[in-house]
Amino acid sequence: MESKVEQADFSQRVLIKNILKGGDSLAGQTVKVGGWVKNSRQCFLDVNDGSCLESIQFVVEPSLYPLADLKLTGTSVYAEGKLVMPPKTNTKQRIELKVSRILKVGTVDKDKYPLPKGKHSLEFIRTLPHLRLRTDTMSAVARIRNALAQATHQFFHRHDFLYIHTPIISTSDCEGAGEMFQVTTLFNNAEKLEMELIKNPPPSLADIQAASAIVKDKAAIVSQLEAKACSDEADEEQLSASISDLTLATQNLYKLEERSKLKTGIPLKDGKIDYAKDFFARQSYLTVSGQLHAETCVSALGNVYTFGPTFRAEHSHTSRHLAEFWMVEPEMAFATLEDDMRWAEAYVKFLCQWLLDNCLADMEFMADKYDKGAIDRLRMVVSKDFVRVSYTDAITILKEAPKKHKFKNEVKWGVDLASEHERYLTEVKYESPVIVHDYPKEIKAFYMKVNSDNKTVAAMDVIVPKVGELIGGSQREDCPEALRERMLELGMPLEPYEWYFDLRRYGTVEHSGFGLGFDRMVLFATGLDNIRDVIPFPRYPGRADL
Repeated sequence: MESKVEQADFSQRVLIKNILKGGDSLAGQTVKVGGWVKNSRQCFLDVNDGSCLESIQFVVEPSLYPLADLKLTGTSVYAEGKLVMPPKTNTKQRIELKVSRILKVGTVDKDKYPLPKGKHSLEFIRTLPHLRLRTDTMSAVARIRNALAQATHQFFHRHDFLYIHTPIISTSDCEGAGEMFQVTTLFNNAEKLEMELIKNPPPSLADIQAASAIVKDKAAIVSQLEAKACSDEADEEQLSASISDLTLATQNLYKLEERSKLKTGIPLKDGKIDYAKDFFARQSYLTVSGQLHAETCVSALGNVYTFGPTFRAEHSHTSRHLAEFWMVEPEMAFATLEDDMRWAEAYVKFLCQWLLDNCLADMEFMADKYDKGAIDRLRMVVSKDFVRVSYTDAITILKEAPKKHKFKNEVKWGVDLASEHERYLTEVKYESPVIVHDYPKEIKAFYMKVNSDNKTVAAMDVIVPKVGELIGGSQREDCPEALRERMLELGMPLEPYEWYFDLRRYGTVEHSGFGLGFDRMVLFATGLDNIRDVIPFPRYPGRADL
C-alpha cells in the first residue's frame, strides 16, 4: 500500500523530515518543498529546510529556471515536483525531488553573503546572530534545545505539575546578591524632556506675568457682567462668552506655571533618586528567578513549575555564564530536601532519555563534530543512580585528592565549590552525576531552611560531567520567625518581603524546589564548550546584538 506524505495542517508545503521519514514509499507523489541551498553541482541542489539535519536533493532542468540564480549557498527555493527514486549509483540519497515548477526564489549576492559554503568557527558565526542558525551546527543545537523544552513540559505534565508564568519584571531580589538589571524610564524620560525643552524653551517670568495679567483682566470683566446680572442689565450671551475666555486664560496660565517648573535631569527627593516618579512608582528589576513568585502559587495550587528567561547583571566572561538565560523552576508542596533531590534526578534522567529517543540524529552530528562522548554521557546519566554526598564529605574528598589533581581554588569548609572541584567529583571520583547537599548557610540564599546544626542549610546542587553545576535547589524555610532571623542576620530589609512572610503566616507548608539552568543543560547535551553557542541570541557583558 502506497504511503501518503505527511503534510502540514495549514500549509501546502511538506517538511523534508517527513519526506525522508517516508522514504521510497512516497515515490511518485507530487509535493511542494521549500528550503535553503546548502550545496549544488550541475543541475542538482541540496536543499535543507531546518526540520532535520539531512537535506533533500532537487533535480532542476536548465530549461526550467536559470541555474546560476539557484546554485549559490543560502539561496531559498520553493518548488513543486515529483518525488522519485535516485539512480542506483547514488547511494547518498534515499529519495529526491524532480522539480516541475519553481514557485519562489530568494537570491543571494555571492560577493556579500557572509556565510558561503565551507567550515566556519563558532566564534565567527557568533558575530552573525541573524544568520548563524543556517549552519548545520546551530540548527542542530536549535533542534536539541527544542527537544529539551518539549521534554520539560512533558515531564511536569505527566507528573501533574501546573505550568505557571511568573513576572519578568520584579521588585524582589530572589538571591539577595543585588546583581540585577534595573527597569526604569527615568533616564529615557529625562533625555526626552531635555530635548523637548531645547526645542520649546520653558516660559519666562515675563510670560507668566503677562498671562496672569490677562487672567485678572478677564476675571474683572466677568465680575462686572455678573454684577449687572443682579440688576437684570447683563447680556447673558456676553457673560457666557466672557466666562469661557476666563476659563481658557486660567488653563493657559496653569500650563505655563507647570511648564516653568520642569527641570532637566533625574528627579530627586532629599538628595536621592525619586522613584515615585518612575514608571512603576518604585524600584523594579528584571527577575533573577521566578522562585519567589512560584512559592505564592505552590501555597495554593500544589506542585507548579515555571520556565522562562532570567537575568543577572554579573560581569562574568566565563564559558558557563550569560546575562540573559533560561531557567526551569519547579516548586513542590509538602516536600522536603529528600523529595527535592528525587525530583531533580528524575527530571534530568528524563531529559537525557528524551534526546536519545527523539533527537538522536542531531546528537550523532554533535558527537561526530564536537564531542565524541556526548551520546555516551547521556546514556550514563540515564543508567546510573546519582551519587549523593554531603558538602562536608565533599570537602574531605577534595582535600584527599591525589596531588596530580592539584586545584587552583582553595579547598576548605565554608567556601563554595569551584568548577574544577565539581568536575573532579563527577568526572574523576565518581564518574557519575553527583548531588552535593547540606551546604554552609553563609554561602547560600536567605530562603533556604536552616538545619538543626545551625551551620548548614537544606540545600542541594546537582553537578554533572563537563558542565559542573546544573541544578541548584533547597527546602524553603517555612517558619516565619526563622526566616526573619535569617534575613536580619544577612542585613536584608524586611518590609519588601512582607508578602513573603504572609505565605509562612497563613497556612504554611513544607515545600521545596530547584532551578535547572536550561542553557547549561543544552551545553551538557551538545558537548559544546561555550554557553554562548547554545542560545540563539546570547547576551553577555559588552554584547547584546539585535
